[in-house]
Amino acid sequence: MVCAVPLGSDALVIVLASTRGEIFWVFPPLVTMLSLVGAALTYWVGHSAGEIGLPRLVSPRHLDRMKSTVQKVGAGGLAAAAVLPPPFPLTPFVLTCGALGLDRGRFFLVFGMMRLIRFTAVALLVRQYGDRVRQFLESQQLQISVTMIVFVVLAVIVASVVMLFRRTRPLAA
Repeated sequence: MVCAVPLGSDALVIVLASTRGEIFWVFPPLVTMLSLVGAALTYWVGHSAGEIGLPRLVSPRHLDRMKSTVQKVGAGGLAAAAVLPPPFPLTPFVLTCGALGLDRGRFFLVFGMMRLIRFTAVALLVRQYGDRVRQFLESQQLQISVTMIVFVVLAVIVASVVMLFRRTRPLAA
């Protein structure tokens, strides 16, 4: 899931817009679509778990605050969440939206528009500072670091899927 990797979508926009600067405007909508796919999967998991299963998916320290935010401001809170950078816990927020049954149409419209705004801003910044970004991206230290981070992220994704599977299985009688 794209939304499960902190700054993963932003990094994708940065890399694509800096290496293909002449068509930088294409990448925000494409990455927004990928982000929507990830959000749809996350929303569906939250919707399937429901309010009863939500405590097994979202840490207790975030749960009450997120439930009250979704119930009070709904799409407005989602709009802010969609543009906030990490460490804002976007995945638990999307799970909560699904579990509390926030209107799907409104959810995807607001989430998609705000992600498009965020990724467009990132692409415009890269367009402005692209030469410096490209030099940084071509450095050997960054390439080694990214390779290591990719392996760590893959391990975290596998561990998350295993934990999610264990938490969402029906409890034995």
